[in-house]
Amino acid sequence: MNMDLYLIIFTFEATRTDITYERHKELFIELEKHFTVHLVNCEEADSIPANVYKMAFIANGSVEDKVISNFSVFPYPITLLTDGLYNSLAASAEIVASIRSKDLRARIIHGSPEEMVQDVLLHYRAYSARKALKGKRIGVIGAPARWLVASHVDYFIASKRWGVHYIDIPIETLNDRFAAVTDDMIGMEASVIANRATACQDVTPNDLLRAMRLYKAVRTICDEERLDAVTLPNISIAHTLQTTGDLALSLLNDEGISAGCEGDLQSIMTLLMAKTLTGQTCFMGDTSFVNTGCNEVTLSHCAIAPSLTDEYFICDHFETHVGIALRGIVHEGDVTVFKCGGECLDEYFVSEGYLTENGNCPAAPRTQLKIKLEKPVSYFLTNPLGSHHILIPGRHAAVIQEFMQHNRCRLRE
Repeated sequence: MNMDLYLIIFTFEATRTDITYERHKELFIELEKHFTVHLVNCEEADSIPANVYKMAFIANGSVEDKVISNFSVFPYPITLLTDGLYNSLAASAEIVASIRSKDLRARIIHGSPEEMVQDVLLHYRAYSARKALKGKRIGVIGAPARWLVASHVDYFIASKRWGVHYIDIPIETLNDRFAAVTDDMIGMEASVIANRATACQDVTPNDLLRAMRLYKAVRTICDEERLDAVTLPNISIAHTLQTTGDLALSLLNDEGISAGCEGDLQSIMTLLMAKTLTGQTCFMGDTSFVNTGCNEVTLSHCAIAPSLTDEYFICDHFETHVGIALRGIVHEGDVTVFKCGGECLDEYFVSEGYLTENGNCPAAPRTQLKIKLEKPVSYFLTNPLGSHHILIPGRHAAVIQEFMQHNRCRLRE
């Protein structure tokens, strides 16, 4: 199904849109393989419906002043599409130089028709993800872990920048929902989880039932509060409820609700971004080991969505030895490591890589994934955005880069 693309046409002389189409037919035909293209002369830009995907098309030269005087009709950051015909690339370069001199962001999409269409498709995915994020609700159950000293978020700025809403939920609400769940309500689901596991190690049936009761309690809160994402204070839960949230987080991620632990407000936003951008279920991991000689990093955690694994083992939780953890075995292959951080959620790291090995070190969280990165792993030692990072199956750096730059974020390396 084609998407709508409104191109605001800038020409030196008053030119009918059908003539513009013929002059740039090669590009437009390629665009029409993916989009329903609407050509609109800049004088009629006010007729374009609100909240649609639109972009400036520079059709020829000598339009620089006309573009600058119509600055307000463009979505920001400003993107100019040009095939270079009729001196349009030179004009675009002059326009971008003027815009950037005002400390504003602008870029040119140019190349072969096929290359330009691929860039437009990336731009469209970033635009669509930004729209999809607006109004998303992130539940923060309890308080963030006290040791996450660099992972806080300014709720107000996050709402203004990204359109998301962080919802504080008292831990007492979770305790009440947990108390209302009986073993009979989750016994069948617990059996399914156990039967699908390759083995159960150092846990009892009661451990599994309590972990499933917590899952059901969190799921109830997600439904009540209409949450798109949720984060839990795992260690404090272990002390009060004698279980941990790792199984709950694992299952929720498989159900399409981005879920993370320790009240890490930056990482839960990154999980939600990654899910929205790529449609993939993701893995949130601690930075456990870095090998600069091999350019490898190991991400580990006690929660992983079963759908990401070839097989999984049910274990006890690494730090507390209370409750349930999952040790997942993940197939080797291409992955992307991503983190959006900073108190204003305006910085990011992204690198593609290859998952080479599943570890089983007893002195690290249960699921351990070793990744050979394309970017230097020294980032994790010299300039990291906190302890947690997100692993996404597949290669997604291009669309993440487009999305983060589209939203005026700074790349950290």
